[in-house]
Amino acid sequence: MTTAAYLTGLLAPVPDEIDALDLPVSGSLPPELSGRYFRNGPNPLPGQDPGHWFTGHGMIHGIRLRDGRAEWYRNRWVRTPLLAGEGRFITDTGIDRTAVPANTHVVRHADRILALVENGLPYEMTPDLETVGPCDFGGRLTTAMTAHPKEDPLTGDLHFFGYGFAEPYLTYHRLSSAGELVESREIPVPGPTMMHDFAITRGHVIWLDLPVVFDVDFVGRGLPYRWDDGYGARLGVMPREGGPVRWFDVDPCYVFHVGNAHEDEHGRVVVDAVRYSPGAFATLWPRIGGSANPAAETGGAALHRWVLDPATGVAKDERLDDRAVEFPTINDARTGLTGRYVYAVADDAVVKYDTETGASLAHETGERSPGEAVFVPADGGGEDEGWLLSIVGSEHEAELRVLDASDLTAVASVRLPRRVPAGFHGSWIPDE
Repeated sequence: MTTAAYLTGLLAPVPDEIDALDLPVSGSLPPELSGRYFRNGPNPLPGQDPGHWFTGHGMIHGIRLRDGRAEWYRNRWVRTPLLAGEGRFITDTGIDRTAVPANTHVVRHADRILALVENGLPYEMTPDLETVGPCDFGGRLTTAMTAHPKEDPLTGDLHFFGYGFAEPYLTYHRLSSAGELVESREIPVPGPTMMHDFAITRGHVIWLDLPVVFDVDFVGRGLPYRWDDGYGARLGVMPREGGPVRWFDVDPCYVFHVGNAHEDEHGRVVVDAVRYSPGAFATLWPRIGGSANPAAETGGAALHRWVLDPATGVAKDERLDDRAVEFPTINDARTGLTGRYVYAVADDAVVKYDTETGASLAHETGERSPGEAVFVPADGGGEDEGWLLSIVGSEHEAELRVLDASDLTAVASVRLPRRVPAGFHGSWIPDE
């Protein structure tokens, strides 16, 4: 029997949870790095085949840094009903939004650390990666929660959404800076699509209504979504204070991940994102759940910029680079605001883009593959003053590599006690 590619190589799950203390460090860890780096990703139990890379049980890998030392590493599964073999997402009475893998992202907002997946509720975790349980914000959250919420650096509010295969297809939500769900509103869209990410600006929410649609005929055969040429592709600009969405038609494409968005001096909305052409998506999609290893390449997606002009109703699309990349990140203090720098990863490099000059810089990782590079700001520094944290690894070993974000030079490396499967997204959680 052939083992699925998403269970082999860089994606092969680890079989257990471990703890390790006083990790070896090469170079010098900046003393300002005092906190925890957490990264989430799918990790099926030994002997299990979830049927798709995206559906393995969530496992968070954590590294504790303090006083120039790497104090510990630990990895923990997110303890959901699915992990215990007890839950079903679709039940006789409806949808159980706690029966999810919680495998895509991990963020902190207010006093909660949340493991996220876009088809269900978040799971609260402790700083030591023990599972507290599902979180519905006092019963107020009745939809799924995206794995890509956006925290407004000016207000501290957390903006997010839920999408589903039944109406309402799209619902916008907002948590206050204190972590209370204070706003929810349904957003009319033509049908159920796979809306993985979105963006905010100072005054707007940006929707990505793109032609990857739910298809009931695919239920039980991997992820039940497919490309639909007839659906169309459009970006929506919605006033945050309320009002209808202004839709802009764009060329057919798909976007998993947005870098950032902002409003320019002319009132136009500028969106930077990693864009898949129809052909690139058609190549990638069967790889993710099929026989080829989807971590082996980024699939031909490249960094693009849309400029949405409300005066003309026209969206201008510009490709910013030819390099295939994924997992764009920024200095989160610039979320929704004008920013200059976007970071991303290629198959064998961490890449820094200067969107003002068009220049790019790469830190090559050779035969090791980099994971998403998370920006950690220096105290009182400029937009690119700080560090990038990325788990860089192979089929046999892994390290947490620390780069100077200004020039991508390696500052330090923490050798991890085991290989870490290629995964999805993570966060730096600084000490209070």
